[in-house]
Amino acid sequence: MEESDDAMEGKSRGNGGIYILNMNDQSITNKRLGPGWLPFLKVGFMMTAALFLILLLPLQAARAGEANREPIPLQPIIDNANPGAVIQLQAGTYSGPVVIHKPLTLIGDAAVTIINEQDQAAIFIQADDVKLRGFTMEHHGVQPAAAVHITGSDNEISELTIHTKGAGLLLRDADSAVLRNNTIEWAGASTASSTQKGNGIDLLNSDNSRIEGNHIQGVLDGIYLENSRNARVQDNRLLRTRYGIHCMYIDGSTVLNNTGEENMTGGMIMGVNNTIVTGNTFRKQSTNVHSQGILLYDVHQSEITSNTVEGNRVGMNIAESSNNEIRDNDITRNFVGIQMVLAEDNTFTQNRFVSNVIDASAMDSKVNKMKGNYWDSFQGLDVNQDGMSELSYAINPFYEQLVSRNAAYQLFFQSPGMVFLSNLHSEGKSSWTTDETPQIRIGEEHTGAAAVDGHTRSGLVGLLGLVLVGLSASTMIYMGVWRK
Repeated sequence: MEESDDAMEGKSRGNGGIYILNMNDQSITNKRLGPGWLPFLKVGFMMTAALFLILLLPLQAARAGEANREPIPLQPIIDNANPGAVIQLQAGTYSGPVVIHKPLTLIGDAAVTIINEQDQAAIFIQADDVKLRGFTMEHHGVQPAAAVHITGSDNEISELTIHTKGAGLLLRDADSAVLRNNTIEWAGASTASSTQKGNGIDLLNSDNSRIEGNHIQGVLDGIYLENSRNARVQDNRLLRTRYGIHCMYIDGSTVLNNTGEENMTGGMIMGVNNTIVTGNTFRKQSTNVHSQGILLYDVHQSEITSNTVEGNRVGMNIAESSNNEIRDNDITRNFVGIQMVLAEDNTFTQNRFVSNVIDASAMDSKVNKMKGNYWDSFQGLDVNQDGMSELSYAINPFYEQLVSRNAAYQLFFQSPGMVFLSNLHSEGKSSWTTDETPQIRIGEEHTGAAAVDGHTRSGLVGLLGLVLVGLSASTMIYMGVWRK
């Protein structure tokens, strides 16, 4: 066997033979393919490689063709559609700009992208009853060009993803629009100035619109409405803009359940009457010396209720506004909780001021009515246990007046000397904004039952105190007798 193995090994080395595995006894036998088989094996290998290339190359060519394919012009598709048609775009890339001058519906999905490289609107809607839904837009036209520009009425824009280097949705004299569940993001340079950016959603002279469920970030103003009445702005999310929601002359409108974070100002409401601002949350507006959660400027006969302003430089700024109801708001962890300048005849009730550096400040603000608010920095006295303090809480304007004259005095905020001077200041105290009956406990409903419950708790505490006094006296007497 040894000779045979040696001989076999020698032949293998000398002739390049190929040994075959015997599957019956799972051992290598002395069978081998002779040199005559090698040409056939080489041919088989070459045929396999050729077949692989035949199958692979067309696939790669198809992919390359897809990558290098020019965008499909969208305007001819629009022009060839009948009025009222529903156009379902197939997956692919389409080019703008496009003008829509008749009612129709344009639908796509995440695999559909419309690209616009020109400094004009990617889609310009000049007709009524147009619907856009579901696709992505890459708008590279610079400010003031918008991804979608609308001058018709009764149009609906929904579920679009817009990356813009200009504006997002621009409406001019376009009533009764529905702008719902769109994502609008700034696609330009992160260092772009405010003059280079457009607004996410921008309405002018466009009444009765509904702006709902949109996510907007990085643009100039998230939602800007001017002279557009009876609008409903609801459930939108605004991030890292100048003003999250900027409203001017929108009488009869509602700003409801919106969220803003890291904007310069969360909600700027200006020049309005009979408007409702409720359920909104504005946090972390503190990037600028003028940052605030909500600014009310020249606002009248409006309701500002159940909002949360947290972690802002100023929680709520009320300037030159009157006859508003400000109720049930959470004003938490701001540098200044509420700031009033030339604000008169407003009513503040059941608001909660918690962990603010300065709870409130007021300058030249008269006849504002405060009642039943909770101030965590106030130590009141509740004699009748009804949850309301018998001592009033007056907002001392000393610090605000001092800083307005010389901003450097901010360095001494809450210093012992500043607190001492503030306590000495009592000039014009009768005109200070004052909460006559502050809440003692946060979140308590002040009803007759609550008052009775308060009396019950007070009685139990008194009884417990008497028991403890009795036990103490007994112990002292017992210890004295025991020592004797």
